[in-house]
Amino acid sequence: MSITVSEAQAKAISTIRDWYLNRRHQQQILRVFGYAGTGKTTITNLAMQALGLEPMTPGGLGGVLFAAFTGKAVLVMTRKGTPAQTIHSLIYRVSEATPEEIERVTAELAALERDLPRMAPAERGFAQAQIAQLKLRLDHIHEPQFVLNPQSDLRDADLLVLDEVSMVGRQMAEDLLAFGKPILVLGDPGQLPPVGEESFFTDAEPDVMLTEIHRQAADSPILRLATMTRRGESIPFGAFDENVWKMSQRDVMPGQLLNGGQVICGKNATRRRLNMAMKQAAGFGTDYPTGAGEKIICLRNRNDLGLINGMFLTLTDVRAHPHNPRAFRAEVQTEDGLAIPGEQEFWRGEYDDHVLFDPNRNRHEWATRRGLIESSWGYAITCHKAQGSSFGTVVVFDEGFGRSAEDYNRWLYTAITRAEHGLLILS
Repeated sequence: MSITVSEAQAKAISTIRDWYLNRRHQQQILRVFGYAGTGKTTITNLAMQALGLEPMTPGGLGGVLFAAFTGKAVLVMTRKGTPAQTIHSLIYRVSEATPEEIERVTAELAALERDLPRMAPAERGFAQAQIAQLKLRLDHIHEPQFVLNPQSDLRDADLLVLDEVSMVGRQMAEDLLAFGKPILVLGDPGQLPPVGEESFFTDAEPDVMLTEIHRQAADSPILRLATMTRRGESIPFGAFDENVWKMSQRDVMPGQLLNGGQVICGKNATRRRLNMAMKQAAGFGTDYPTGAGEKIICLRNRNDLGLINGMFLTLTDVRAHPHNPRAFRAEVQTEDGLAIPGEQEFWRGEYDDHVLFDPNRNRHEWATRRGLIESSWGYAITCHKAQGSSFGTVVVFDEGFGRSAEDYNRWLYTAITRAEHGLLILS
């Protein structure tokens, strides 16, 4: 199929080609930014064709590697015909604390807490500082640590194309750059940055900035509202077409949200509240999944099982774990219809947090959680969890998320642009 590109898109393709052929050894990164609907993916594919670059085969020599921050973004890219992988799987290997190391830190903390009441005031202050540090260490000691993989396929690639780069922070960006390969980054500066830090790639000036919405998307009311949000303009209540509305939260009950598409909110506390209300409205009163049609989402990649953070799951044959009271067993099917062979084991903690939130649950349950699939109710998800994903219809539960007007606009813009053809904003 012939594709007609605009003047700006043609210039972008020319810039990519010139950079790769003539300047990539002096300029390692080329930043191509564009707002939703400007055709970043299209011009990238055309530029690769113009350069004669093909996707690199696993373990091969030369070619283009495609990657993104989230597993869900990778899944979307792969579905659209671009073979991709997460940045974590591309350049890192997993290093986990040994049971002996965890036991040593736990014992050291227990000894300090036991002896604290008998200490003199001067000793007590120092011990309290040690206790705080050890608790912080234990909060994360059970989590896998990622270290650079010197055998990464990136060593032998000609080019790395990174999509959805707004979520990539400084440390990960520097790890990518350490391989010395040219990197073409595709970003949308209107989207959310990584949690707790600035976006390394989108905080710098772009080499190419696409602002013109391409003709196929120009009439989309979803993109019109996204553009208004990005510009800081207020979206009025009412209908923008038969599939795009803004309404008051008071006018919609939890049961009505069930048929409204994927609900996206800002805060985890709101996510838990909406999930409980919606699942109860759907007739599911149990604290844990039963396999009767509940909406479940995966919270952490399990590459060995083909499970991706942000992927929705269908569970069947759910039953209690015979040896671990903090787990349950079930058969699993992914949102693509792929059945995972055998019975799998799931952690209960996220579901308990929906009933009574415990901020220390991860630290208390690191041993019983180890090796289990982490999942949660998926009726409502946060916007950060939704990044990299797209849904046919989206319900944006607008709670004024963000510490500033700029934060809020980025949050709302990101949430709106998750919708493909249907959108309801609830304010």
